[in-house]
Amino acid sequence: MGETPVASGHHRVPLRPAINEAVGVLAAAGVPSPQIDAEHLAAHILEVERPRLALIPMVTPEQLERFRKLVARRAERVPLQHLTGIASMGEVDLEVGPGVFVPRPETELIFAWALAQLEAAGHDHPPIVVDLCTGSGALALAIANARPDVEVHAVEIDPTARQWAQRNADRQAALGDTPITVHAGDVTDPAVLAELDGRVDVVVANPPYIPAGARLDPEVAEHDPHSALFAGRDGLAVIGPMIATIARLLRPEGVTAVEHDDSHGPRVAALFEAQGGFVGIAEHPDLAGKPRFVAARSRNR
Repeated sequence: MGETPVASGHHRVPLRPAINEAVGVLAAAGVPSPQIDAEHLAAHILEVERPRLALIPMVTPEQLERFRKLVARRAERVPLQHLTGIASMGEVDLEVGPGVFVPRPETELIFAWALAQLEAAGHDHPPIVVDLCTGSGALALAIANARPDVEVHAVEIDPTARQWAQRNADRQAALGDTPITVHAGDVTDPAVLAELDGRVDVVVANPPYIPAGARLDPEVAEHDPHSALFAGRDGLAVIGPMIATIARLLRPEGVTAVEHDDSHGPRVAALFEAQGGFVGIAEHPDLAGKPRFVAARSRNR
């Protein structure tokens, strides 16, 4: 017996049971936050903010089908941000997808740190900020959005990631944000951004830092570009030489923050110490108390 066709948009079905069903599917697949992800996917389909889902008790069969397809892909451990196409940093929504690292919530700590440093310094000149290993442009664009007076430069070696960064930069500029400059470059190259030597107020970096062979969630291992994740046997193959670049770029009293693996805190601090020219070297934990980034100040030379 065939189903009676229904006119699109007239016949509606309850949303909440579908979300509950999705939570069960995602939980069974080992997704770390099944409730939150199910609600994000429903909100994406319905084009509303997640807190407004309660205001939409009924959906069309077409919307329900699209929702279930996205849930099935999330159950295959495709990253949530690849399914919605969006990740956030500060007040900025970034387009992300295959070929670019998905920004993590813990990197918001460096963003907040950078804003606090810019605020405290009270510069007598337009401040210059550099974001090394920018990926999607997350830190650079969040800072430019929050501080329209700042000149922001972003460096990325990978051509695909750089295209995402430029696309996000163009999108934010179209929305009225201060434009950023995206550079092709290797952050370990002694000549990268040489025109900014000794002129930069703040350098931030979320470089590749995972030790080779580390076990990762499928979302990361199978979807983030490996060049954005791994950095040699000890995970310090990029951070080590990058510190010399940071030392060269910073003006006297300039500051920097570098995100690292949670096993690296003391070692990254020691690398800054060994480089020379840095004072106030400090390890910063994340909200779970794990080592997350090291900050330092360029000596007044």
